Amino acid sequence: MGRVSQVVTEAAPTGVGAIVVGHFPLSSGKWIGAHRHPQHQLAWTRRGVLGVAVGDAYWVLPPTRALFLPAGVVHRTGATRDAVLCSLYLEPDRCALDWAEPTPVAVDGLLAHLIDHLGRRGLADDARLRAEAVVLDLLRPLPATPIEVPYPADERVRAVADALLGDPADSRSLEAHARAIGVSRRTLTRLFVRDTGMSFDRWRTHMRLRAALPLLAEGRPVSHTAHAVGYATPSAFLAAFRRTIGTSPGRYLNGDALHDVPSGPS
Repeated sequence: MGRVSQVVTEAAPTGVGAIVVGHFPLSSGKWIGAHRHPQHQLAWTRRGVLGVAVGDAYWVLPPTRALFLPAGVVHRTGATRDAVLCSLYLEPDRCALDWAEPTPVAVDGLLAHLIDHLGRRGLADDARLRAEAVVLDLLRPLPATPIEVPYPADERVRAVADALLGDPADSRSLEAHARAIGVSRRTLTRLFVRDTGMSFDRWRTHMRLRAALPLLAEGRPVSHTAHAVGYATPSAFLAAFRRTIGTSPGRYLNGDALHDVPSGPS
């Protein structure tokens, strides 16, 4: 997804109520660079799949979920498939929500219709205020954890990370990657932990799971997705996902069940 050096502050126009709705077409693979808003933001798409990155944390958003971003949080937004980013901008001093961290929420039919309703031109002020009150009442946090894939600073570790990001199914061992960049296995092991806070195996697992989510959100079969990101069998992929994230991919994406507690490092 690339690194960015400048953060842009983008303010939405104010309205009579607490919420302003904006629509932004995104083509597959397109990313909006690092930016922040003085308002809270709810990012959602009715079709396609969005990705939102906050630092090294990454959320995948099919139409069944949105992400609440507190005012001032620097983030990047993109599409893994053609989509229209629908952004609700909420004035902090007129909004009862006080979530301090990016928070996923479930989007059902009622919330989707209300978002469309608030995006209409010429909506009467009293109708807008009534709809806003219902929207705020429907926003309930999902117990889902973002997948973190810290990007290394050391150029040798970056070379390995870039190779894996370019091909998540790359099955080469740590020793093979070490030989490719001209260091010992022990040195690469130490550098990976120093730069990312994770072992090579754990980092690669997180990277593979992050790469898998957009495919699953687009409706690809688990068997196809597992092979595409380097797992020999669907059961191995599902076991790694549950062990790392604490729930199944379907429940993670749909938010229709409580999150289990992850059992430990993978």
